[in-house]
Amino acid sequence: MRLSGVDDFTSAMQERHAETRSVGILTFHRCINYGSYWQARCLAEGVHARGHPVMLLDHESPRVTRAEWRNALQPTLPVRASAADQRRYAAKLRKFLCAFDALPLSPGFDLVDPLAMPHVDTVLVGSDEVWNLQHPWYGGASIFFGIGLNADCVATYAASFGSYDADSGLDPYWQDQLRRFDAIAVRDENSRRLVTEAIGRAPALVLDPCLQFPPLADAATPPPDGRYVIVYGHSLPDAFAEAARSWAKARDIRLISIGYRNDWADEQWLEAGPHDFAAAMAGAEAVLTNFFHGCVFALLNDKPFACAPSSYRWNKVRDLTSLLGAERHLLIPEAPIALDALLDAPLDAGINKRIATLRDQSDAYLDRVLG
Repeated sequence: MRLSGVDDFTSAMQERHAETRSVGILTFHRCINYGSYWQARCLAEGVHARGHPVMLLDHESPRVTRAEWRNALQPTLPVRASAADQRRYAAKLRKFLCAFDALPLSPGFDLVDPLAMPHVDTVLVGSDEVWNLQHPWYGGASIFFGIGLNADCVATYAASFGSYDADSGLDPYWQDQLRRFDAIAVRDENSRRLVTEAIGRAPALVLDPCLQFPPLADAATPPPDGRYVIVYGHSLPDAFAEAARSWAKARDIRLISIGYRNDWADEQWLEAGPHDFAAAMAGAEAVLTNFFHGCVFALLNDKPFACAPSSYRWNKVRDLTSLLGAERHLLIPEAPIALDALLDAPLDAGINKRIATLRDQSDAYLDRVLG
């Protein structure tokens, strides 16, 4: 049964059934990031729909929390947020904290020394860039490589190395850790190559949980009124911003920047929470982004989009668009920008066909791991 309300979702998740395997999901579930929240919740909801009692393994670290909250209040560095914007970002942070409290969380335990982690039959590590050795505060955390987990089976679902490039390879220590997993599934070709070269066999390739188990619309969170395009990301190129303004003005469509300030947009919705984000994406005419989950939410809502990728997110958005046959929506740096060709027509029908095929592939993997 799919669940839409937060309270119903949480109470149903907390039911325990002796005849099924208990599942713990280990991911970045407390990041102040729309994609991180939704991929954690969607995976938990998808596992629950299979009849398994599931919890998000609630690892704790004061160091990580401080870093996460600092970044939430100053997300566009090196461009500093004004005092007024910081107050709006603080409102966004509070909405995330409320959303976290409603998730099916395990008792807390230490990120570095997880001795107090409750026992589960199976741990699913992922999704998100849980193996990104260059992540500013999670990079190299051994727990995400399966070390110290209190479970009979440790597998991954849609794990990623993020910006850590396959050309860099992995040293023998990390290769050995990957060999410890009972099953591995990744969400992008960069991660697939790293795992294949490390352990000598190719892992399964699966969909991001938001595409595999799309969130249902929440009637309590209506989208903005009128016609609008969502701008999601920050530090977008000037040429992209200029092209976006020109395209939107010619069509009398508002540009709403969600979660981050982009002064070239018509409206700044900095305090939007995760449910606001999902509703706004569902109601948009199109999406302009440089973030991975900007592309994901455009795809799951069948919205035209254009992505001007940053170097940090290049691996993720390149592999996602290539996997689904949506490469033309990924802008090439320094190339002319023609948004009318990308945004004025529906997505190619072949994209949804590829998503459907990969959903079957992802389900088959979960069948093998969870039974």
